[in-house]
Amino acid sequence: MPLARSTYYFELSKEDVVANKNKAIMQEINEIFTFNKRRYGVRRIYRELLNRGYKINHKRVQRLMHEAGLMGKRPKEKYHSYKGEIGKIADNLINRDFRTNAPLQKWTTDVSQFNFTWGKCYISPILDMNTNEIISYDLAMSPNMEQVSRMLEKAFDKYPNLNGLIFHSDQGWQYQHAYYRSELQKHGIIQSMSRKGNCYDNCIMETFFGRLKNEMYYGYEKEYKSFEEFEKAVEKYIYYYNNERIQAKTKWMPPVKYREASMCSA
Repeated sequence: MPLARSTYYFELSKEDVVANKNKAIMQEINEIFTFNKRRYGVRRIYRELLNRGYKINHKRVQRLMHEAGLMGKRPKEKYHSYKGEIGKIADNLINRDFRTNAPLQKWTTDVSQFNFTWGKCYISPILDMNTNEIISYDLAMSPNMEQVSRMLEKAFDKYPNLNGLIFHSDQGWQYQHAYYRSELQKHGIIQSMSRKGNCYDNCIMETFFGRLKNEMYYGYEKEYKSFEEFEKAVEKYIYYYNNERIQAKTKWMPPVKYREASMCSA
């Protein structure tokens, strides 16, 4: 049976409406993808569209991104600061229980290495397990106690009252050092340490390092011609990570916004 003329043109107009809608959504997807420097995959693009008021299925976002060849960066290495057994310094109080119900209950730290033609550099950050916010960090050409000291000073300047907070790390030599342990005790902080060689005991920090390296280091190494250039790029990324990058754990808000919301409702 031949298709009625009116039906034919109605179906054509429907296709035009869908095509126009997809075009508008694709423009929004491109804007989000570009603003976030090609770091967002389907899940974050989808959530950001919902944040912007779009009512859309994630499969549609996936299809449109696939058709446009847009793919977020995926996790790779780790600097190991463990240097032999120095006795049992602290218990593993976290024991993979990363749950919290407010900011400033559990922190974690570690050191990660970057390799360049001009040398190596190391980042030492502190991350809040509730908000995933980077509380403070230090970037240096050498992973020494001065670096850890600067990191701690920034954190304690920001939050002077930390009595009862649990601070977790691996068994790196920095965290077994008398200075580090005394600084924690001075601020009423309880030290916790992973088991030897068990990266899963500090997987929250491992996840952050994976994101950091995927989103601004792997594939971009040659763009950073000096330590100073890389230092500026890291500063810019940490600001972006804390204030703009949405996460599932923080109810699809950036860490700082989630912290502020948590503390307002407390």
